[in-house]
Amino acid sequence: MRIDLHTHSTASDGTDTPAELVRSAAAAGLDVVALTDHDTTRGHADALAALPEGLTLVTGAELSCRLDGVGLHMLAYLFDAAEPDLLRERELVRDDRVPRARAMVGKLQELGVPVEWAQVARIAGDGSVGRPHVAEALVELGVVGTVSDAFTPDWLADGGRAYVEKHELDPFTAIRLVKAAGGVTVFAHPLAVKRGRTVPESVIAELAAHGLDGIEVDHMDHDEATRTRLRGLAGELGLLTTGSSDYHGSRKTCRLGEYTTDPEIYGEITRRATGAFPVPGTGGTRP
Repeated sequence: MRIDLHTHSTASDGTDTPAELVRSAAAAGLDVVALTDHDTTRGHADALAALPEGLTLVTGAELSCRLDGVGLHMLAYLFDAAEPDLLRERELVRDDRVPRARAMVGKLQELGVPVEWAQVARIAGDGSVGRPHVAEALVELGVVGTVSDAFTPDWLADGGRAYVEKHELDPFTAIRLVKAAGGVTVFAHPLAVKRGRTVPESVIAELAAHGLDGIEVDHMDHDEATRTRLRGLAGELGLLTTGSSDYHGSRKTCRLGEYTTDPEIYGEITRRATGAFPVPGTGGTRP
């Protein structure tokens, strides 16, 4: 089995629609794919409606969290999307995205960048607007060469010249809420230092003590030494280890299935979940 547990669609900051994403996942030879858009489950229905035969969909989300000034992302799988407390927090994060993106546009304008809100809104479309959309505007304007180049202290990285904070969950609260909704939590790319500051390993240990299920080890932003280090830490803490592409369509260079999760780990994730269950495709009903 080939299993990719971290992807994004146009429901957040990917460039593939949910339907396109599941068709591409099947074409890439995946058996299981998780749709984990940022702070939203809005793409799940369209993905399920288009799910090809032979592909299983794991519903999820990537929750925006912050601890002691450091941003981190919590992958949440197979939770009850209608559970009111978790839904309320996701809505708070989502509703803060537009004011935050507008504020980043304002900061960029103060820095002399001729970016306009209409440009960012066009790029975001119906998705949950965020930094990647602002970064793509900078690419369009020739300010930076790639989206990744915008995530530096000069521009949009945490604490950067055009960075603006947003409402984010405390990760311990996120774990509690996801658990209460019957879901499973995996800390996404925990040592992706190229993205900015990361939390120390002692925090990962604290999260594990509070119910964290796993950590994402095999990821494009982790080199081999980091993966080895994380596998050792996971073994010490009794955490599951996953691998995934963090696919964003054309917005990033990673390919679907570039990194995958061991079938035994996937089986354990599904055994722990009680809020929702993986859905096998039946051929899809939408083009």
